[in-house]
Amino acid sequence: MTRSKPVQLVLLLLVGGVFWSYPVLAAFQLGTSRDAYTYTLLILPISATLIFLETREVVLPHESGKWIGAVLVSVALLLRICTAWDPWHLSSMENLSTSIAGLVIWWIGCTLLCFGVDAFRAFLFPLCFLFLSVPMPEAAVNWITDLLQQQSALASSVLFHVLGVPVVRDGVVLNVPGLTIQVAQECSSIRSSTMLIVVSLILAHLFLRSTWRKAVLVTLAFPLSILKNGIRIVTIAELGTRVNPAFLHGRLHRQGGVVFLSVALLLELILLLVLRKGEAGSASQRGT
Repeated sequence: MTRSKPVQLVLLLLVGGVFWSYPVLAAFQLGTSRDAYTYTLLILPISATLIFLETREVVLPHESGKWIGAVLVSVALLLRICTAWDPWHLSSMENLSTSIAGLVIWWIGCTLLCFGVDAFRAFLFPLCFLFLSVPMPEAAVNWITDLLQQQSALASSVLFHVLGVPVVRDGVVLNVPGLTIQVAQECSSIRSSTMLIVVSLILAHLFLRSTWRKAVLVTLAFPLSILKNGIRIVTIAELGTRVNPAFLHGRLHRQGGVVFLSVALLLELILLLVLRKGEAGSASQRGT
């Protein structure tokens, strides 16, 4: 690999930064202002770090397939032009999602254009991981939030039953002795749920080899997130009704998400260790 190749890539990425400056700023403002999109701010730094770490272990014997990069770069520019002129009359969120998707295609196309298809294969995960930086459409966010509300209310009612606490559930409303709980949108914990899924993707990529084990780890991140929400609701309700009513509106209620996210992460790490142990056992059996 000649030194000019990384320089060419950096220059192309800077050109993309100029062309997509307005959508990037809008995406940044979205990520800092709405919980459902906070995770998008982490995607680019994580992807860049993974590429940097894996660069030292990758050898690119060929630079074939650069024409694919040229095609992707052209597609990305076309998307940017269309989102700027908006001939499809998209909503502001749809326009932003399409534009950021075009930027990701630009990044991937530039990589292919400079280093060929072998680079794409070598960095397949971190490059595809970049698509998580595309903001989800509003309808998808609403659907996920509603699903988290419903399932979190269900998980909470099950946990109340396990603890022997009488509970009546009506949709997202729970009635326990001395307290009525409504699992509102804010209680869906969509920010911590998306964070947990992002973390599970990274852990699966770094520490697991078999595809099915990776799929298990990532798939179980969602029910673990729901369980985490249920534990949070039940814990705050029990503390508020049995210890001090201040817990119902205190810091644990408003800012305790990280505490219960840590519980879910611990369970995710235990699951990862189990999967890694099974993977090591399978490898040793094949070696004998």
